[in-house]
Amino acid sequence: MIDWERVRELKEEIGEDDFAEVAEMFMNEVEEVIGRLQNEPNPADYEADLHFLKSSALNLGFARLASLCQEGEHRSASGDAGRVELAPIFACYAASKAAFIRA
Repeated sequence: MIDWERVRELKEEIGEDDFAEVAEMFMNEVEEVIGRLQNEPNPADYEADLHFLKSSALNLGFARLASLCQEGEHRSASGDAGRVELAPIFACYAASKAAFIRA
């Protein structure tokens, strides 16, 4: 679910203090997009929103979330946004966040 090696690398690259700040910023930005997808889903925006989530997830090591977002992004890009399942993305984010916070 989480690429702990990526988390370790990021901590080494930017330091523990900055890592905490980056992680907090990540959570805030991702939760804003997740909230919009939950409360005001607009298939026309899925490609961009899922690309953003994928990129953010990759940066912080949320590997499974990135994979799910990539699948949805590709589906949206091919004109099939209406068939993107968002619930697994929401569930994966919640589980990933919980595992990340526990670590």
